[in-house]
Parts: sequence; structure tokens; C-alpha cells
Amino acid sequence: MPATTDTHLLRNTNFRWLLGGGLVSMLGDQFTMLALPWLVLGLTGDSLSLGIAVALMGAPRALLILLGGTIADRYSPRRVLLLSKYVNAAILLALAAMLWLDQASLALAYGAALALGIASAFAIPAGTAILPQAVPPQMLQAANGLQMGARQLSLLAGPLLAALVLGARDGAQQTAMAALAAAFAIDALTFLCSAWTLRQVRLQPLATPAAPQAMWRDMAAGLAVVWRDLPLRSCYAYWALVAFFVMGPLQVALPVLASERLHGAAALGLLMGAHGAGTLAGMLASGLGGTWLRRHFGATLLAADAVVACLLMALGQIDSARQGAALLAATGMLSGYLQVAIFTWIQRRVAPAMLGRAMALFMAIFLGLAPLSAAATGALLRHLSVGELFCCGGALLLAAAVAAALLTDIPRIAGSTSAASP
Repeated sequence: MPATTDTHLLRNTNFRWLLGGGLVSMLGDQFTMLALPWLVLGLTGDSLSLGIAVALMGAPRALLILLGGTIADRYSPRRVLLLSKYVNAAILLALAAMLWLDQASLALAYGAALALGIASAFAIPAGTAILPQAVPPQMLQAANGLQMGARQLSLLAGPLLAALVLGARDGAQQTAMAALAAAFAIDALTFLCSAWTLRQVRLQPLATPAAPQAMWRDMAAGLAVVWRDLPLRSCYAYWALVAFFVMGPLQVALPVLASERLHGAAALGLLMGAHGAGTLAGMLASGLGGTWLRRHFGATLLAADAVVACLLMALGQIDSARQGAALLAATGMLSGYLQVAIFTWIQRRVAPAMLGRAMALFMAIFLGLAPLSAAATGALLRHLSVGELFCCGGALLLAAAVAAALLTDIPRIAGSTSAASP
């Protein structure tokens, strides 16, 4: 039963250290996610400058994440993740000190955004590769569910905590900079705290350490693992289509829908909150149906995406915030459930020595396609109504799911029971 599994999982010392430290760090991240945009806007009042700062943080993450996964596999995900936490703490403490010394500048904000983006390119694949070496295989599904649920919870609660610290920004400029400095310092301390908890984690040693070779050969070997594994390759290609058809409408068209039909930012907040709460519920419920998923992973994946497609098409027809919240809560539940199932499937399918690279490629798909999907959605909204846009996006996602069911082996993919080389 899921409850019994969760109880046993929380008795695992490694997982308790990972979950506790990760939750503290993820809550701290929300301070920087709010403080950095306010810093740029406070210095310039310019939306273009804010866009450049966001791009400086996001571009290195997308470009370097495969290198980050390669290094995590080469030198241990725990070591890479630990180093990234120290680097992030140093960046944020330096930024906080400069603000306290009244040395704020746009160049400083840009430099911090770029440095944080580079550090995250190494932290993300290391963080996703560490769990299978820290907990027993039979606990992996539940561990992913709780860990990803904690991340979603931090996205809901973290901004509220950060807002309390940044509340002082409505005063004088000097007081506002002090509040921003405090936010960055708090995030730095959470990185140091999570680094300490990570040092308590003891990973299972790899059975066959990889022989040293050139870095580019290690990277190519990771790509080859995904390419040679037909089910893995098919799923990665399919997920690229899903990311393109879904992420743009949710990021760009949803605010337009709230503005045109639901009359305001409060409605957008309700829609986004409903989606976030649904995602959290789906992640926490990920332990349900484990036996079915192990037998019918691919079929479940396509069926859930077909339902999401229909929900997106219905979203384009709403005329009240409550209708949209109900649809997005259901979408979030399916999305959260699938996220845990997908992570677990990859972690069990790919050998631990290659997992950093496999997960990095998976994350690169979404990080790289998100801005393209957003740009395409923005361009299409010049020619289509927001309702037509959601209908088109949902119809394309449904077509992709049906095509995958008819033309590929994805419906016959079963969940892997343990990590193995392809």
C-alpha cells in the first residue's frame, strides 16, 4: 500500500537527508526567483532589461546541461551537486554584500543571473541522478513522488515567504536594496544548509566504474545510450512534441485567456494556483497504480496525454475562472502523476553510470523547447483567437498521442524494474 511504502521510505536515512535539505534549498530558491527580477526592475524599470536577465539565467542552463550531466556521471552526482551548492551560496552572498554596500548595478545583476544559470546546468542533472544511488530500487517511485511533491510545494509556499522579506521594498530605495540583499542572503544560507545535509548522504558505489576518456567521448556515449535504446529514443522524441504543444499555451496563452475573458490578474492567479495544486496532488498520488504502470507504462502515458489534450481544447471554451480552475487542476494532476512515472522509468531503465547524461538530455528537451513554444504561441495569437489556439494545441497533442499509439512501440513499453545498460 502507498501509505506503508511512504512510512518505510521516511525511515531511510539517506532519503530523509535528501528530502529535508532539498526542501530547504527549494524554498530558498524562491527568494532569488522573486528578488532578482525586482532588482533589475528597481535599477532600470525596463522590461527588456528584465528579459535579458531571464535569458542570461536560462540560456546557459539549456546549452550546458548535457555537459553538466556528463560531469555528474564522471565525477559522481553527489560531488557535483555539493560543489554547485557551494558555488551558488558564494554567488548569492557576494551579491547580497554588494547590495548592502550600495554597489548595485545592472552589470552586477546580469553577472549574477549568468553565474546562477551556469551553476544550475550542473546541479539539475546531478540532482536527478543521485536518487537511484541513495535509496533501494523498490522505493524509487515513492521517493520521486515525495521529492517532486516537495518541489511543487515550495513553488506554492516559497513566493509567500519571499514576499514577507521583500515587503520592505515599498519604502526608500536604500531600504528596498536591503530587503533584496536579505532575500539573496537567505537563499545562500539555504544552499549551505542543504550542502550540509547532502554531506550526510551515503551513495551506493557503482558496480563498474567507467574508464576515463575524453569529455566529448563521455558526452557522445550518453547520447548513444539514448539513441540505441529504441523505446527510450521513441519516448524522448514524443516528449519533445508534447513539450512544444503544451508549454507555449500554458505560459503565453493562459495569461491572454485570463486577460480577455476572465477580467484580471486575480483570475490568472486562481488558474495557476489550481494547476499547481493539481500537480502537487498528482505527484503525491504517484504511488497509486504502481503495478499497472510497471506493466503498461507506455499505454498509460499516451492515454493520459490524450485526456490532457481534450482538457486543453475545453480550456479554450471557458467563460469563468472556476471552469478554468477545474480543468487546470485535472490537467495538473495528470501532469504531476506522469512526471513522477517518467522520472522513475528513466532512472530504472538507464544504468547509474549513464543516468546523469540521460536525465540531462531529457531536461534539455524541455529547457530548449520552452522558449520556442512560447515564441510560436505568441506569433500564432496574432492570427488566432485564444480559444482557437487552445483547440489547435490540444488537437495537435491528441494527434501526436494517436500517431504514437498507431505508429510506434510506445504503447507496448513496460516500466523497467531496475537500471540496466541497454
